[in-house]
Amino acid sequence: MSGTAKALLVDDRKENLLALEAILQGLPVKSVAVEGGEAALKQLLVDDFAVILLDAQMPDMDGFETANHIKRRERTRHVPIIFLTAADRDAQLALRGYAAGAVDYLTKPFDPWVLRAKVSVFVDLWTKSRQLAAHSEDVRERDARYRSLTEAVDAATALLRGEEEGARERAIALLEQARWG
Repeated sequence: MSGTAKALLVDDRKENLLALEAILQGLPVKSVAVEGGEAALKQLLVDDFAVILLDAQMPDMDGFETANHIKRRERTRHVPIIFLTAADRDAQLALRGYAAGAVDYLTKPFDPWVLRAKVSVFVDLWTKSRQLAAHSEDVRERDARYRSLTEAVDAATALLRGEEEGARERAIALLEQARWG
């Protein structure tokens, strides 16, 4: 599990990718820029992302088709997608974006501070969910260790009471397991 949040930037124009990287400068997020839907899907196979900034209108595979693929994959279906488009404020395109699973749809030119704020929220959520997952794993490990220790104490108690044949070997094995497990 990586400790740094990443934002996947998807646009067919290099100058737009450079502009997005500049907008995100200074945020606690690493930008990964790719040119097109196919490249985005390949990148999502190897990296986890806190948010995806996706151009709606690209040649070959447009943003809507890319989003549909992203939302069909178990590993990526919960990654938030913010559509960015230079298209005029056509409500049908925005609805199509939301239908494809977007959490937001921004029309260019947009306020870079608004985009930064939105990305910051998703980076914060990503970071908190990673912290929660790590904490949950710690609790599971402690519970397993506690169960092992309880079994070892029960076996030692049985040994002391002389209640069980083979209790000595069982108690020693459980104590060793609890100590090193």
